[in-house]
Amino acid sequence: MTAGEIGVADPDPDPGPGSGSGSGPGVGTPHIAAAPGDFAPLVLMPGDPRRARRIAETFLSDARLVTDVRGVLGYTGTHRGEPMSVLASGMGIPSVSIYATELFRYYGVRRIVRVGTAGALPLSVAVRDVVIASAAHTDSSVSRVLVDGVTLSHTPSYGLLRAAADAAEHQGEDAVHIGPVFTSDHFYLDRPALFDALERRGTLAVEMEAAGLYAAAAAEGGEALAVLTASDHLRTEEALSAAERETCFDRAVRIAAAALLGDVLGGVLGDVRIPP
Repeated sequence: MTAGEIGVADPDPDPGPGSGSGSGPGVGTPHIAAAPGDFAPLVLMPGDPRRARRIAETFLSDARLVTDVRGVLGYTGTHRGEPMSVLASGMGIPSVSIYATELFRYYGVRRIVRVGTAGALPLSVAVRDVVIASAAHTDSSVSRVLVDGVTLSHTPSYGLLRAAADAAEHQGEDAVHIGPVFTSDHFYLDRPALFDALERRGTLAVEMEAAGLYAAAAAEGGEALAVLTASDHLRTEEALSAAERETCFDRAVRIAAAALLGDVLGGVLGDVRIPP
């Protein structure tokens, strides 16, 4: 499949905040132009629209563009014969919360797996390693505003978490770590003591979306997981280039797709081997 076969249409005009109040299937949303049925129940969610397009071009079969509002690209095709979509989330908790909520609420999506990048925290996690987020700590208010008087814990669907762990094992992936991540509201956060404290408590990486995705899934009755590629290291300062960030996530995508399909293809994860 070539890029031209799923070429990006001209972006829709910015609808402006609040312009789609009450919108839903049949009329789109302020942020998604797809029609009812355009999204599969299973969705891969990178942050970068270009990464979404790359997944559609190289990973899905017969992918077609279903939305490009605000330059955020979404495609639907098939993977191993099962319908699967990919939609970019943008950066940060507010953005991922919008897209995940609208997919769950208006488009019948059941499962979303974030396939993004993160900054590795302990030396045991190397750049290019995969981190499967079993929990997401955060400094965002999302933990406190959803239920009055309660600070929520943000965790993935256990079924997806187990399926991803089993898929990584069956695929022979050795540089995969499972544990909590820290979802930060601040990309340029300079608080070494905070990172030290998080590392002492077993935190594996720092990113900006997992807690928002997990919160949206819990609120909407969906399932979610984050499978992340370590694109830089907070301790060693090693980092991938922008080009490498776009292409160095194939292992995470294979694990994420296998988790999405875990009980679809017969429920035997040993059979869900995603070829390179």
